[in-house]
Amino acid sequence: MLEIKNISKSFNGKKVLDNISLTIDDQKTLAIVGPSGAGKTTLLRIIAGLTEADSGEFIWNGQPTTPAQLRKDGVIGVVFQGFELFPNLTVLKNIMLAPVLQGQSQAEADKAAMQLLDELALPEQADAYPFSLSGGQKQRVAIARALALNPQVLLYDEPTSALDPNLRQSVANLVKSVQQNGMTQVVVTHDMDFAESVADTTFKVQQIGGDDE
Repeated sequence: MLEIKNISKSFNGKKVLDNISLTIDDQKTLAIVGPSGAGKTTLLRIIAGLTEADSGEFIWNGQPTTPAQLRKDGVIGVVFQGFELFPNLTVLKNIMLAPVLQGQSQAEADKAAMQLLDELALPEQADAYPFSLSGGQKQRVAIARALALNPQVLLYDEPTSALDPNLRQSVANLVKSVQQNGMTQVVVTHDMDFAESVADTTFKVQQIGGDDE
């Protein structure tokens, strides 16, 4: 369980987050919702260790910690809004890259990556390049890449924003299937219908002012 207490963040003197506290329960999906500019993505980036909070506490399984430490320990995985796939690498190589860089053998990484592609119904795309994939396929590859590092908490930044509306349900099914495998998940979204379809609980970020970072 990850507890976040009294997180605040300002940019250029404008407060974006003000004393935010929430609990991310094990093997549950939490949706962080709110209007554009409310700071949802900022909060996600703080949890991911990509942006530093001005103040606040983080507690992982009862022990004080920091997002940077959680990233270092491989606790946190992130699926970015723009997928962030490497265009010069095949789907398989995109998924294998980080585990190999962290010391996993090529053979082990290849086997694990193919298993993830099988689970996400993408085995035929293993040798394809990102430019040839649909938006939904790119989303699944991005999720597979995050899962390849075996995180305990998976964060999604607006997972349906770059997709056609008719693909929303397929992404919802994917998020739910990942949870059924025991993954703790946090989904940032402005889409309340999507949030309600995937989340066990929701947390609403109230807009203070300024643009979401």
